[in-house]
Amino acid sequence: MTRETGRRGLDEQAVLLAAGLADLAVSTLGTALGTVRGLLRRSDAGALAADAEHDLTARGRLVLDRYTTVPPAQLEILARHALVRRAAGDD
Repeated sequence: MTRETGRRGLDEQAVLLAAGLADLAVSTLGTALGTVRGLLRRSDAGALAADAEHDLTARGRLVLDRYTTVPPAQLEILARHALVRRAAGDD
């Protein structure tokens, strides 16, 4: 196998992968649009949207709490335990 033949095979594989990804994206988009159309036709669309907003807000709060809350330092925890033991008379 020459370099040119190997290169052509890689180019063909890249084109096939790109075409496969494009087809997957189009079919996924079509499915998503169908789902959105179905949801918009529902009579309780307002309540459904309010529930979705509530769920997304709660999820956002959880994510922010997970990444912004700093746990107490290890030395701080040990100092608190020492104070509790000292107050209990366990020197």
